[in-house]
Amino acid sequence: MDEHNGQSEIATQSHSGAEHLLQIVSFKVGTEEFGLDILRVQAIIRLQDLTRVPNSPDFVDGVINLRGKVIPIIALRKRFGLEGQAHDKETRIVVLEVPNMVLGFIVDSVSEVLRISADTVVPSPRLGKIEKEFVSGVVKLEDRLLILLDVDRIMGGPETQLRSAAKA
Repeated sequence: MDEHNGQSEIATQSHSGAEHLLQIVSFKVGTEEFGLDILRVQAIIRLQDLTRVPNSPDFVDGVINLRGKVIPIIALRKRFGLEGQAHDKETRIVVLEVPNMVLGFIVDSVSEVLRISADTVVPSPRLGKIEKEFVSGVVKLEDRLLILLDVDRIMGGPETQLRSAAKA
């Protein structure tokens, strides 16, 4: 799965009038599997050369030019406080839309697009600061758990510097 245009699919559907389905793009960072609402995802692209931006937050690896737009790229490993890892052929940039800007997340690999019932999403357990800042819920799948990320929370706080840098 190299590229995906999230605008061609519907993220929430009504199935037989009662059950709501969510479409989630799943990806890995480290050993954990995360998910994002497909409506936020504009594209999934291979890692490319980044241009470094002076004085940007340490988790911002740089910017890229994608279809004429300069997009800040965030290394989720750094953002989550995980150890760095060399990029490989599975490394991807997930390009997504947040209020007033487009940005990219570097992830270790993209797994799949899942259609899940909204009732499989449970609130995340209270784990501390990371839970409060980044996680909107946990999806209970048959054989695993998937952590749903809240992009707006990831971009809150000190990252307002990123928004300022992107507008400059």
